[in-house]
Amino acid sequence: MAIANHNNGLFIGKVGNTVSYMLNGKYVMRGIGKSKKKLSDKQLANMMSMKVTMKFLCSLKPFVDAGFGLEAMGTDKNAFNLATAAVKKHAITGEYPNLGIDYSKVQLSKGSVPAPEEVSISKADQGVLIKWDEALPGPLRRREDSVMVLLHFPDMNQSLVTFHAGKRKDGSCFYALPKSYQDKHIEAYISFRQSDAKAVSDSAYAGSLNGESERDKDIENNKLYTATKARFVVVEAILKKKLVLSNGLIIKSKPYRHLTREYEVLKEQLKNMPGKSLS
Repeated sequence: MAIANHNNGLFIGKVGNTVSYMLNGKYVMRGIGKSKKKLSDKQLANMMSMKVTMKFLCSLKPFVDAGFGLEAMGTDKNAFNLATAAVKKHAITGEYPNLGIDYSKVQLSKGSVPAPEEVSISKADQGVLIKWDEALPGPLRRREDSVMVLLHFPDMNQSLVTFHAGKRKDGSCFYALPKSYQDKHIEAYISFRQSDAKAVSDSAYAGSLNGESERDKDIENNKLYTATKARFVVVEAILKKKLVLSNGLIIKSKPYRHLTREYEVLKEQLKNMPGKSLS
């Protein structure tokens, strides 16, 4: 049974396992239904890379639409098609079946506006701070370009987007985060957009916060802090005991002087040693 419509003489609809339709002004025919042929490893890898890409991009669509929309104009592609192709080609990492995203190689916008340079992200009170080199050399400084920011949270597969984080001339922007988001894994990107929104830059990777490598470092710092704190408690207890036993007399022994020196060193180390927050 065919479900059909005729559009300027072209068949639109379904006949058997073939479906025909218009896509961005282009006539498309394709087969549907499950194939009984066993898929090769290459085919399986391609399918998985597409799945990984789509999962990543699904929460980024508003940013992608702004970032690739102008690039897609006049073609039979849309912004999401272009972003999908870019991620699949450049940002998929690993060997099948262990495929993932190399966030540092993801491109989320493409255009003629000069791209952000010297971009970084750091933790700030109640949010994050993103910095960039604010001025271009020469007369075309483009100080009024708008800043678009995307924060992706891989563990939740969610993203936060703003198209008006500031201007190029600001050199930085603060992005406030809900408390529940502040310690989550963050992958950050920024792009510049012309003030009239008729042109954008290539996106720039701002960096990562609270990712696996950073969490591993925090754990190691915590182990060092815990060990240092434990030694400080022992030394402090020994010194107190010796003072009690001395009945108020001045202790001049070399071991006592060494313990006193160690106590002061440990006390100073603990003031600024990273890792305390996990204890």
